[in-house]
Amino acid sequence: MFQIKKQIRKLYSSSVLGSLSLTGAWVAILAARGYSLVEIGFVETVFHITSLIFEIPSGVLADVFGRKRMLLVSTLMRMVANVIMIASANLFMVCLSIVFMALSYNFSSGSGDALAYDSLKMAGQESRFERYESNQLTIYRLCDGLSTLCAGFALTIGHRLAYGTGLITGAVQLMVIGGLSEICPGERGGGERLMKRLARCFRESFAFVGKARKALGLMLCNSLVGAVDILLLFFLQAKLPERGIPAWGLGPALLLMQLGGILGSRLIVKLPRIRYGWMFLLSSGLVLTGFLLEHSPLYWVMALGGFLSAMGDDALQVRTNAILQDMFPSEQRATLTSIDSFSFSVVMIVLSPLAGLVFSHW
Repeated sequence: MFQIKKQIRKLYSSSVLGSLSLTGAWVAILAARGYSLVEIGFVETVFHITSLIFEIPSGVLADVFGRKRMLLVSTLMRMVANVIMIASANLFMVCLSIVFMALSYNFSSGSGDALAYDSLKMAGQESRFERYESNQLTIYRLCDGLSTLCAGFALTIGHRLAYGTGLITGAVQLMVIGGLSEICPGERGGGERLMKRLARCFRESFAFVGKARKALGLMLCNSLVGAVDILLLFFLQAKLPERGIPAWGLGPALLLMQLGGILGSRLIVKLPRIRYGWMFLLSSGLVLTGFLLEHSPLYWVMALGGFLSAMGDDALQVRTNAILQDMFPSEQRATLTSIDSFSFSVVMIVLSPLAGLVFSHW
């Protein structure tokens, strides 16, 4: 008998293992290794170019071959990325590691949410998805905050040992994912039948997006707000030390900013009736405020700006994802969730190099 609580707990556990690491402050780690903000911005662009190419195909593969399998592939990709980063000695190898890290996100982005929503739907509890999404963002922010809290420790022990710990958590995560139940695993078969299935999944997914203009608008609104917030938090890792924050205070400041996201994701669940248009304006205002406060000469004001930005971003993301999942058909759920991530990558490719220039001069 299918046990929804056990399934959801394993998805939460997998998220914890996938998010918790000593290398959360990877921008600070690269900066400490001598890479400039422009080079770091280029690395971030490589990440999103990779996502742009493989995001949608990874979602199709999840819908055809199964979401659980793609979560396993995602974990293996992240472990490969860690190995390459350990051996990296130049910008090319760093970029190669980032490519595999992007693939890891690609194969998990659509698969995790699709498996969770269809699991809840199978149990007649799909209305709980917004709370699930809020919990997942809380896990992500908290683990990322704890990871960045270890920024000083990671710099002390060196990037090789820091990335090496990711191999251990990856191995444990593989075992957790192996215990998940597959929902809507897709058709199996070889040759022409399989290719037709892949082509049909592509075709039906894009036909849905073409007709559901509201869904496309939600994706773009969420992507724009999220991109500005993510870039702000990334570059604050390098800008805070320039404003004179003590070495011991960098980790707590980065954790404080992640707590803003947790607050936003929890508050939105308690405001189910607020209209999406007002939610978008409020979230955009918080992110813009965070961007403006980044120019303050006071590092604690900059950290406060990051807190407000993360709060607005996660509140909007929880509400947007819940609305979109209700709209998506189960057969293309992972693919359409990947298209949502695809739109985010498009926005990030445009903004990442510009942000590198902006933050390096301001």
